[in-house]
Amino acid sequence: MARKKAAAPQVNILIVGQAGRLQYEALLFAASLRETLTGDRFRLYIAEPQPGPLWQIDPRIQDADIRAALTGLGATFLPFASAHFGQAYPYGNKIEALLALPKGEPFVFFDTDTLMVGDLAQVPFDFDRPSASLRREGTWPKLELYGPGYTQTWKSLYDKFGLDFESSLDLSQPDEYWRRYLYFNAGYFYYRCPQEFGRRFLDYALAIRDDAPPELVCQSLDPWLDQVALPLVIHSFGGGRDALPPGYLDGSVSCHYRLLPLLYAREDQRVIDMLEAVSQPNKIKKLLKLYEPFKRMIYQGRGHKVRALFDQDDLPLREQAIRNQIKREGFWMR
Repeated sequence: MARKKAAAPQVNILIVGQAGRLQYEALLFAASLRETLTGDRFRLYIAEPQPGPLWQIDPRIQDADIRAALTGLGATFLPFASAHFGQAYPYGNKIEALLALPKGEPFVFFDTDTLMVGDLAQVPFDFDRPSASLRREGTWPKLELYGPGYTQTWKSLYDKFGLDFESSLDLSQPDEYWRRYLYFNAGYFYYRCPQEFGRRFLDYALAIRDDAPPELVCQSLDPWLDQVALPLVIHSFGGGRDALPPGYLDGSVSCHYRLLPLLYAREDQRVIDMLEAVSQPNKIKKLLKLYEPFKRMIYQGRGHKVRALFDQDDLPLREQAIRNQIKREGFWMR
């Protein structure tokens, strides 16, 4: 008698939601996830930092209608304490929030400024081999004249944590070119256990922040600390740049748009179509319109004015050039 195939494990999706811009992005994320996701394997958690000494104001989502809308879209709120980062480094939320997720259950973290455009259930995750977003530019380290190069800077970090540096390199890329070195955008990442990943992520980030190797003396870690620690964590768990087949995340399934002006300027038409479709129901619209950039970009047509500034088949190579052109026309919002 043939053995019954084991059911795929439950997977927890994690985003961070709090008062301000992130609550509106979380609503858009949840609406797009509801529109695209099939099956019941994935469960959405909204991690919410709680008031404490590291926050000058209460960071929780105060709007009862937004909370109700998120719950209605299938989200579960997940409170967590900010013990190490808080308001001084809000990117640290994604690190500390991992420790509030159920132990031993696979997770996928997404930044809230992400739109789902395809079915996450179709992504062939190998949760034993973590990875993260490769949609990035060479933002860190910034090399100084006569200072350490890429190899010396990155190797100092691998040595600090007892990791093998050589096996992290992409040898198809030239020496001292940033793509040779393991570097991710922290817009998404995943692993088989949030407690294991979160504890190591926290330990590495704090060790880099509080006791960086001397090779980092000229390097800024704000806002880059999470993206400096992340490749080290992924490498330590046996993951890497090739752990997930390309084309799914940051592709046919998800879009890390960052800010709406950038979305309208550079993303595929299907991303804009999804954005405008999931933002149209009245229950969603009345809430998203409370946030001025969403109101103007989505509902008052400014986004299409931004799109008309660019040839989407011939975009500037650098994101900063896109930002500058939008700003010159007076259409920038964040």
